[in-house]
Amino acid sequence: MASSRNRKLTVAELDQFGEELDALRARTVATLGVRDARYIRNVVKAVRYTNLIGRALLFAAAVAGGLWLADSAVGWLFWVLWALGAFSLGLGKILDNMELGHNVIHGQYDFLGDPQLNGKTYDWDIVATSDNWRHTHNFRHHTYTNVRGLDDDIGYGLLRIFPEQKWRPFYLVQPFVAVVFALLFQWGIAIQDLKLGRWWSGKMTNTQLRRKSAPVVRKMGRQLAKDYVIYPALAGPFFLPVLLGNMVANGLRNVWTYVIIFCGHFTANAETFPKECIKNESRGHWYLRQLRGSSNLRGGFLMNVLSGNLSHQIEHHFFPDVPANRYAEMAKEVRAICARYGQHYNTGTLLTQFGQVCWRIVRHAFPSRPRRVPALVQSDAMA
Repeated sequence: MASSRNRKLTVAELDQFGEELDALRARTVATLGVRDARYIRNVVKAVRYTNLIGRALLFAAAVAGGLWLADSAVGWLFWVLWALGAFSLGLGKILDNMELGHNVIHGQYDFLGDPQLNGKTYDWDIVATSDNWRHTHNFRHHTYTNVRGLDDDIGYGLLRIFPEQKWRPFYLVQPFVAVVFALLFQWGIAIQDLKLGRWWSGKMTNTQLRRKSAPVVRKMGRQLAKDYVIYPALAGPFFLPVLLGNMVANGLRNVWTYVIIFCGHFTANAETFPKECIKNESRGHWYLRQLRGSSNLRGGFLMNVLSGNLSHQIEHHFFPDVPANRYAEMAKEVRAICARYGQHYNTGTLLTQFGQVCWRIVRHAFPSRPRRVPALVQSDAMA
């Protein structure tokens, strides 16, 4: 259990812990500039070209499909072009959501003054609205990370990930639900802020739900039209390969983002906290809660880029508005600070961390007792 690997800190040590991390942030922010601008604009280009290549290959596959009808010998060409097109488009969507959209919406590049990279107005290639994401993710999740009853990301209202969550018979089917959720992840994100449970229980009227869901429905309509009507229609009678390619690309993006996000907070050593823990929470306590509720991934530069640098989930939760391309270098100091204060720095390979997530999903589908995890309150931090 993670708590047994953490040294109990005095109030003074907690304050020092927070001050050291604040100082690291200040030093990093003071050096932001051309390097960071070049990086994020290269990401924009990568998104643009991978999407363009993917769509071009899917159209080429549609043409090859037409030739295939006349000559079966070119059937292999269709499959190669189609697979490469779907993969490239899926890669573009992953980069757009993870390394570009998620980080820009956090305001990481607002310092550039570029209206196309403004965190308050940026929109992304996903059915979820960026406005809802700013509320559910930027505010609620990052403010109340892993606090039960306040952080809606704990199980997303569908899954029992931690034994501290109350068990219900519905959770017996959650291994199946988790697979469906992964395949349709962008849709789950899209409706997260609608609070459909409140509507279902009669706490929200039909009128309130329609008003709240109107922007989401409009965004869903635009995305569906773009991927499943407009682009396939451009292929004329050979629309089906383009339509299926878009579907596979969205599926690849959904599953990948699901895996990365779930590895960020639902591994074996990640903890959840009661609401009382945030009462009179100091800066040092806030950092400590972010640390104990988050998990990193090892994997190098490619993993960092494809995960939107959520491979450094700990650093992201410490410094959500600092450009994510800085997290890898900041992680060295963060890890050293954690070691000095006797705090476990949770990291592992993607296979290891996601294996722990899968174990949690299966194990806690069945009744289980809450762990004895000390609450993060001042009295518990005093030696």
